Amino acid sequence: MINKIKNKKYIKMILKSVLLCAVFGLIFFSSQPAYVAATHVDSNTQDEIDGKPDSDDNTLDLRISSNNGSLKLESTLEILILLTILSLAPSILIMVTSFTRVIVVFHFLRTALGTQTTPPNQVLVSLALFITIAIMSPVFTEINSDAIQPYTKGKITQEEAFNTGVKPIRQFMLKQTRDKDLKLFMDMNGKSPDDIKSYDDIPITVIIPAFMISELRTAFIIGFLIYLPFIVIDMVVASTLMSMGMMMLPPTTISLPFKILLFILADGWNLVVGQLVRSFN
Repeated sequence: MINKIKNKKYIKMILKSVLLCAVFGLIFFSSQPAYVAATHVDSNTQDEIDGKPDSDDNTLDLRISSNNGSLKLESTLEILILLTILSLAPSILIMVTSFTRVIVVFHFLRTALGTQTTPPNQVLVSLALFITIAIMSPVFTEINSDAIQPYTKGKITQEEAFNTGVKPIRQFMLKQTRDKDLKLFMDMNGKSPDDIKSYDDIPITVIIPAFMISELRTAFIIGFLIYLPFIVIDMVVASTLMSMGMMMLPPTTISLPFKILLFILADGWNLVVGQLVRSFN
């Protein structure tokens, strides 16, 4: 009985608090138009005192600069370009950098070890990202010095900055792309190799997909080479268990520690990452 009385008291207290909050909220919101109107009147009065002519419709005059006829980039356009680049950054990173090869090789390595989700995807992606930054740093530095900095200082136009910034990316991708893959996508786009006098005449829409399938081919070759020693360990363990009559015991359960031991003794991470970086030279 006492608990019921206490519960009723608590309910009444909660209801009173809610009502008080509602009343204060109504008072606050109802006072906003009056405050705005008062501010508007004060501003008009101040204009009359200062001798400034009033506008015809008493509306707020919004002025937006268009950057037309000027080489200097406005702050609003800088924010817009920055947001656009950030939204497209993951796709750009995958398409035109070394990220594709690195992350595919890491997934092959994890599958060959048989460690399921170890290392987790977040670790592999983060490691691949920093390796990509290390590999692409000369390209990024050249783009920044030749295109981004002159554009932000107003020395070149947007079109000139784009053409200048694309050149280092084109050179990097063409260096890693096979001519056979380029010819494939040129045929898909209806372009004849006879019409192309130099690599500079190849459009970027042909280079990017050709670069990606070339990267996938190279990553699969590296993944195959990584698989070989671990497959040998699996075969040795499986044949040993069968000769001992232990056919019900999964071979992967026994081979996994040996594969991890081999990978540690060979300093596998250093070896794989080092060869990946050298493959782009």
